[in-house]
Amino acid sequence: MSTPRKRVGVLISGRGSNMAALIKAAKDDDYPAEIALVLSNRPDAAGLDHAGEAGIATAVVDHKPFGKDREAFERALDATLRAHDIEIVCLAGFMRLLTPWFVETWAGRMINIHPALLPSFKGLDTHARAIESGVKLHGATVHYVTSDMDAGPIIMQGAVPVLSTDDENALAARVLGVEHQLYPQALALIASGRTRIEDGRVVVSETTETPAALIWPV
Repeated sequence: MSTPRKRVGVLISGRGSNMAALIKAAKDDDYPAEIALVLSNRPDAAGLDHAGEAGIATAVVDHKPFGKDREAFERALDATLRAHDIEIVCLAGFMRLLTPWFVETWAGRMINIHPALLPSFKGLDTHARAIESGVKLHGATVHYVTSDMDAGPIIMQGAVPVLSTDDENALAARVLGVEHQLYPQALALIASGRTRIEDGRVVVSETTETPAALIWPV
């Protein structure tokens, strides 16, 4: 008897390109998770149409009617996730800061992808800051969500070289390509039960052969 796939809810605020990557990966019958819900705080989020066309349930909890009551908004989010029996939450361009209540409610079951090699370049404008700093490698990180922004235990990372000809847009495009590979792989690790958190660090079981180092410039 095959193991039931984990039910995943993806939270978006816009076009949801990482959401689309997760949906594509989950079409494989061997993938250990199914995208069971795409939920947005914006009724006009373009990603809702993509999810609907893929046959995935969608929902909207508009944050605006809740005003400054963030927890009331998040309780509505939580109720929607539970109504769809969601087990894992993936943030994919969800542009709302989450309260400690919501984070604790989904602790160990909510992940995010950040366009930088954490702990470097937390927050916004990561690509411009990477170029300005002169780093030679940049990339993306999938991590568990904690109350501290972009500070949760790191699950996976992917790196790209920073070219001397890069501007912010060129570097962003290269990193986005890595994000679309990284997020489905990280979700698969979690959904298959291959990760655990020990002393604030993620330990992955049954890791594959260690790859060669990425060194740049060569």
